[in-house]
Amino acid sequence: INAYLCGTFYEKSKFKLIDIEKKMAQEDVFKKLVSHCKEYGFVFPSSDIYDGLGAVYDYGQMGVELKNNIKKYWWDSMVLLHENIVGIDSAIFMHPTIWKASGHVDAFNDPLIDNKDSKKRYRADVLIEDQLAKYDDKINKEVAKAAKRFGESFDEAQFRSTNGRVLEHQAKRDALHTRFAKALNDGNLDELRQIIIDEEIVCPISGTKNWTEVRQFNLMFSTEMGSTSEGAMKIYLRPETAQGIFVNYLNVQKTGRMKVPFGIAQIGKAFRNEIVARQFIFRMREFEQMEMQFFVKPGTELDWFKKWKEIRLKWHKALGFGDASYRYHDHDKLAHYANAATDIEFLMPFGFKEVEGIHSRTNFDLSQHEKFSGKSIKYFDPELNESYTPYVIETSIGVDRMFLSIMSASYCEEQLENGESRVVLKLPAALAPVKLAVMPLVKKDGLPEKAREVIDSLKFHFHCQYDEKDSIGKRYRRQDAIGTPYCVTVDHQTLEDNCVTLRNRDTMQQERVAISELNNIIADRVSIDRKSTRLNSSHVALSR
Repeated sequence: INAYLCGTFYEKSKFKLIDIEKKMAQEDVFKKLVSHCKEYGFVFPSSDIYDGLGAVYDYGQMGVELKNNIKKYWWDSMVLLHENIVGIDSAIFMHPTIWKASGHVDAFNDPLIDNKDSKKRYRADVLIEDQLAKYDDKINKEVAKAAKRFGESFDEAQFRSTNGRVLEHQAKRDALHTRFAKALNDGNLDELRQIIIDEEIVCPISGTKNWTEVRQFNLMFSTEMGSTSEGAMKIYLRPETAQGIFVNYLNVQKTGRMKVPFGIAQIGKAFRNEIVARQFIFRMREFEQMEMQFFVKPGTELDWFKKWKEIRLKWHKALGFGDASYRYHDHDKLAHYANAATDIEFLMPFGFKEVEGIHSRTNFDLSQHEKFSGKSIKYFDPELNESYTPYVIETSIGVDRMFLSIMSASYCEEQLENGESRVVLKLPAALAPVKLAVMPLVKKDGLPEKAREVIDSLKFHFHCQYDEKDSIGKRYRRQDAIGTPYCVTVDHQTLEDNCVTLRNRDTMQQERVAISELNNIIADRVSIDRKSTRLNSSHVALSR
């Protein structure tokens, strides 16, 4: 369990967790993480003193800093590192015809199914995807057992292609996947329900298979705009930020003198009336997106789609959580606007889940807006001396899901050599809410005053905290729990040599450094530029 808490899975030689134990351990991890987020000021239930509001959350003093750092990391890598990507901030309220043109009014639906015994509602496609994941788990367990048994001589490819149990599980998985993909693409709700029945999928709450029919449910929130009920116009809270980019793309192109290929980035709120909102902040009704729409010449979109898939995965891996924590998941059913789509999934405590989507949206959105608005929004290509409607590659991240993935990967419970334990958030230093904590060893002898001098010299450069309450050990533990990468302790020797003790969060090692060098040392170790620089060469290559 401790290995899992640290974000790494290990094969234990002395014991093997059975399915139920593993599931309980993962659920325990997730519960601890949710509790930790509230206890240390990262995430609160919205309207908490009124018993909360379902699937709506507020970010606390630590959470908002982490969230802002995530957004800055994304924005800088998109806008600063590309000569041909710029940003906008479009309005949440938009003309209602926009959502008719985009297809959201008619097609923005989820297939839902109810269990008659528990009275709980589920997405039918998610239930089936979970069943596919169970087949994958069975295959991986057979492979893991064989690898342990045969050691270095184990040939995984040969084992997967010849072992009877693996082939049996794989055949069932492939058959289910084929059937599921066809039902999705055909929009066959009856078949989705029949798959759930045939696979004997049970309700996680009641444990029964007493299912209703599958029904479609539109996810958009609607409201009215106008001073009188007679003159009010029905409008929608935007379910995505992309349409604000599409209706402004020509404004940006002309005023910015942009040439295809070019991109427009945006960070903003979106709203979906999720009936099956669950798993903490993973699926919410009010959430934030980081989206970039990249406009390309028709016929080149699939090449750009492949390039953006690669660069976006590199961006995630640069955070340092391990390559095994990420994977691609190609869509079985393409949205009405796409000719290619894939997700980047991250290994959450409840399995691999989407954190970013990359889509080749063709020219659907721009063509639809041209049709419904009656205005030409074609791009004139001076090199070809012709006008055309650009194709679009979309990269879209849920900020809240990104937040959850980072918290999940960083949360760690450690047993120390002295027999004590600690809870630590091993956040990437560039994203940590607090970069540096300054602590006087004791609250007397001029140490608090000296510590204040230190923090005053640094607070314009980093988010710092001053802490003088409790023992130095307890103060270290508090900073570990919020993910502060470095702590500075001012002691009596500091008054003589102007040096302080600098403690590293992850290793707990301490070093003596001069106060005059602190700014440079911390800047070098926690700057977001260090993360962005790793991506610079590949991102700039895409810009040209």
